Amino acid sequence: MIVVNELSKVYDDHLAVAGVTFQLQQGQVCGLVGPNGAGKTSTLRCIAGLIGSSDGEIRVNDLSVTLNSAAVKRQIAYVPDDPPLFDDLTVGDHLEFIGQIYDIPDARTKASYWLNRFDLAGKYDAGATTLSRGMRQKLAVCCAYLADPKILLLDEPLTGLDPPAIRTLLDSVHEMAENGKTVILSSHLLAMISEVCTHLLVMKSGQAVYFGPKSGLVGDGVGAESLEAAFFAATESSPLEMVAT
Repeated sequence: MIVVNELSKVYDDHLAVAGVTFQLQQGQVCGLVGPNGAGKTSTLRCIAGLIGSSDGEIRVNDLSVTLNSAAVKRQIAYVPDDPPLFDDLTVGDHLEFIGQIYDIPDARTKASYWLNRFDLAGKYDAGATTLSRGMRQKLAVCCAYLADPKILLLDEPLTGLDPPAIRTLLDSVHEMAENGKTVILSSHLLAMISEVCTHLLVMKSGQAVYFGPKSGLVGDGVGAESLEAAFFAATESSPLEMVAT
């Protein structure tokens, strides 16, 4: 579903992403982790087609992101770490808007399901500017889920969420994968995302220092008992030592 080959992204004289290569299949959940400034958000934005890559190739469901931008975007939902909601719309307006632009059958029923699932039903008529940081995050996730994309790109989606909302989000990601969605989940909350990830992409200074199944980095016989321990081991090693075959 996602093929990234030698992706590079340069901003002026800064190399943010340097030759990153990986691929994900349908139903896989990839934890994208790395220190601040590692290139995680730039990688996600390039896959989503929101910014152009400087070099390399990205294909989504066998479509080139560069040559088929509109078709690719119809298959992707991207939730940034600080969702840019419409200040003059209510919670309900946001979901109605998504339902209309994606021409979603029975959109109100599906929107109601997600609002109830994320404990936002009571905020249906509330304006976006009245929402807390966590509520804004949950609304953005509800909008993404309502669009029913084949690929979900979630950039720090746990930021600002309380423990029940974190559990709801992680459970929903697992369900999405079981239903054939491909998910990339970026987060610094390593212990929390570890349970839902099938794969890991660890980045440092724009490079992929590890990509492969989670079992190749965390678990018996590989030297790391937790994702946190594996993260420190990977980011303290050279890229050639850590990239999975």
